[in-house]
Order: sequence, then C-alpha cells, then structure tokens
Amino acid sequence: MAFGKRKDVQDDQAGGVPDPDDVAEAAVDDDPDGPFDVEEFDDAAVVTVGRHDLGSVLIPENDAAELAIEVNQQGVPTMVWMVTPNGRYNITAYAAPKTGNLWREVVTEIAESLRNDSAQVSVEDGPWGREVVGVMTKGPEPVVMRFVGVDGPRWMVRGAAIGTPESADAIAADVRNALADTVVRRGDTPQPVRAMLNLQLSESLVNRLRARAEQMVAEGTQVPQPQVPEAQPVARRSEQGSAMQQLRTISGG
Repeated sequence: MAFGKRKDVQDDQAGGVPDPDDVAEAAVDDDPDGPFDVEEFDDAAVVTVGRHDLGSVLIPENDAAELAIEVNQQGVPTMVWMVTPNGRYNITAYAAPKTGNLWREVVTEIAESLRNDSAQVSVEDGPWGREVVGVMTKGPEPVVMRFVGVDGPRWMVRGAAIGTPESADAIAADVRNALADTVVRRGDTPQPVRAMLNLQLSESLVNRLRARAEQMVAEGTQVPQPQVPEAQPVARRSEQGSAMQQLRTISGG
C-alpha cells in the first residue's frame, strides 16, 4: 500500500491481519495501483516508509525475507536479492524510451534466451500483462524462473524470481506483491535505453544490514549469501547469454 500519494488509495481491509493466501490471491487477480514513480508522491520522504531504499528502486520490506547483496570488485552493489522461504527475487529498474513498450521487446528476448539454454518456456498473463516462466530441468532438481515487467515513465521495472516447482506459485506471489508497492526513482540524468538504473544503498539500510549480520553471527545463524540455490544447475552460455544471466539483465547482451 502506498502512503502519501497524490491520489487517494482505498484500503479494502476492514481491519486485522489479512490471511497470506488472501494477499497472494489479491496480488494475482486485482488490478494493482503500482509500481509507482517517485514523482507521484507529494512528500518524497514518505516513500521510504516501509521500503528498502536502493537508490533507483525502493522495494517494500518483507518480514519473511532477508536481503542478500551482490557487489562487484569495487564493492559497488550490482544486485539485491530478497531471500524468502519460497525462494528469492530481485527488482531492478532500467532506462526506457518515452514511448514505452520496452517490456514487450524484452519478453521475446528473455524467452528466446531461455529456450537457447534448454529451458521449458511459457508466457503467462499476469496483473501487468505478459510474464515469462522458464523451467530448468537440468541438475538434481528443476528450478523455476519467472520474469515480470512493467513499463513506466521513461523507465521499465522488472522483477525476477527463482524457486522450486513446489514453491513457484508462492515466490510468484512474493515478487508480484513487491512490484505492486515498488517505487522507481528514475532521476533526470539521460541514460541509454536499457541501461540498468544505479543501485545505491542508503546509509540507514547499510547500518541495518550490518547490525542484522552481526546479530545473525552472534546467534550462529547463517548470513544469506547472494549465490543461487543449490538446486540451480549451472546454465550453459548461449550466444545471447545464459539463463542465469537473465536474472541480472533485461537481455542476453
């Protein structure tokens, strides 16, 4: 639910804590308001309430998830995963043309790349339109990947989720729920079309992550790692890129 937006957002809940199954069903069947552009809010500070500030995207907090950060050799964040009991998902934003419709192109490219990696590919209808689902059957267990995209004003935001066949529906609901309340901070800087908008962790989030990691170490709990689940097979590379590369980019290039 978005707070502080210029338009009124009706809350259909009469009170109490909604059943998780009802929340997942609502995310699938209802016409979601989000994701949002930061300019839709009267007070930009309100945007961070209940969301992780990742710079170009602000994604809703999830009590059942732990954050796992991927960084490059320079220590710059390149991907943020939300690790849940159902699997994991990430949400990233990309520069898009003013005309929109970038996701329509990307759907075809992702599907083709997954097929080149011998995945079983299907395109399903979701709350925002077409979603790409790829099932990798190599390895000890099959792995299900789902890609959900939404076009916005000069941006496209994409959710990528990975889980097992048993958890596929649950992780799909997780990433859809997250997208429905994600805020995109595009900025005014010109960007090449398809360029991934920069991730930048807020100082408060870094401090929270550090404190959480220290707490988990003290409790003897394993700190979430950015690697993919053990069930994930090592995907071969194709001319357009590997299936796992699709989880980090919007095309195989």
